[in-house]
Amino acid sequence: MHEKYTSLNARTIDQWVEAGWEWGQPISHDVFERAKRGDWQVVLTPTKPVPKEWFCDLNGAEVLGLASGGGQQMPIFAALGAKCTVLDYSEKQLAKEREVAERENYDITIVRADMTEPLPFADASFDLIFQPVSNCYIEDVLPVWRECYRVLKKGGILLAGLDNGLNYAFDEDETAIVRKLPFNPLKDPALYEESMAKNWGIQFSHTIEEQIGGQLKAGFIRTDIYHDTNGTGRLHECNIPTYYATRSVKPL
Repeated sequence: MHEKYTSLNARTIDQWVEAGWEWGQPISHDVFERAKRGDWQVVLTPTKPVPKEWFCDLNGAEVLGLASGGGQQMPIFAALGAKCTVLDYSEKQLAKEREVAERENYDITIVRADMTEPLPFADASFDLIFQPVSNCYIEDVLPVWRECYRVLKKGGILLAGLDNGLNYAFDEDETAIVRKLPFNPLKDPALYEESMAKNWGIQFSHTIEEQIGGQLKAGFIRTDIYHDTNGTGRLHECNIPTYYATRSVKPL
């Protein structure tokens, strides 16, 4: 019997971080200082900065970085005066958060946990949840949306980066369609073995019904959305959107 796939993914991401994964490289001191002066940007998807108007007033806000370790976004929010909590299941990603917090001398609550389980926070704990692309590492996204809804305060904001699944249909050169969707190694032994052999971890494609429909089922109100590309590769060169970012609000 295979180990729980999220444990395997946590170990895989630790390996990626050690190998120099771009999403595990923390911001510099200079970037932190610029953020303190109001010069900042963050991303939910590979290339497009999140619009500033998507955020609440971050000074004093309770912010949860969900599956958001790596020392990239939480330090920016801390520089802007937010009270930050980061939850991730990768020890290496959380170590990057700790590294930046110690370097820049700010407080952050660091929680190692699996977001497929109930979130270890009380109801109505946060003003903002920031979740970069990470649902591609979990099989069932609706429970996550429901937990996000629960731990947000009324009027709280959920900012999420989402994979539309298209990447999983293509070969590694992005020149040929080689798979049909959905992509789910837990239901395809050959795909599981390929994922293990190529050190992909266990990833999943998700439909718009699961992602955006799931947020609506959880009770959120959609307020904005935008597309993004991979940032590199053939699909990016053809300007084919493979990601989208959503802004959703818990009703008052």
